[in-house]
Amino acid sequence: MRDNIMKHSMQVMKVSMAIVENLKEPSLIQADLVQAAALLHDIAKSRTIETKELRHDLIGGTIMRELGYEAIARIVDSHVVFDDFKPDGSLEEREIVFYADKRVMHDRIVSLDERVADLVRRYGINERIVNLITENKNFIRELGIKIQSFLVSDIEEIISRL
Repeated sequence: MRDNIMKHSMQVMKVSMAIVENLKEPSLIQADLVQAAALLHDIAKSRTIETKELRHDLIGGTIMRELGYEAIARIVDSHVVFDDFKPDGSLEEREIVFYADKRVMHDRIVSLDERVADLVRRYGINERIVNLITENKNFIRELGIKIQSFLVSDIEEIISRL
């Protein structure tokens, strides 16, 4: 894994764990799973940069499955495209990692607007992809609201302390 991707993953892990540490009911989430998945969410990123393969998320999920880590694979699979969101459901580990990833640009914690603008700059190779990234911002906001409902403190305050 490239050094910059490792630094990004470490920061995603810090944001993820700060969220876990501020849950009203910490037992609802497997903290070890969140930590491992946050560190491994971009496991295929270096490879896909070199090979020009698409969907580092799905390739990373496949790697985790081949190694026998199904629970981590499901989270890695979900960190780019999130399916089956239940706004009124229980909080899931994959939601925490997804959200944390969208708050970390390279190795810096940033606002959602700044992160989405960066994603558009780096990956918005055509209008369709730009629209998908921009529309995803509404989902991330909705996810943030859901996560906030499980926290003892304000999510922005939690993140700003890092």
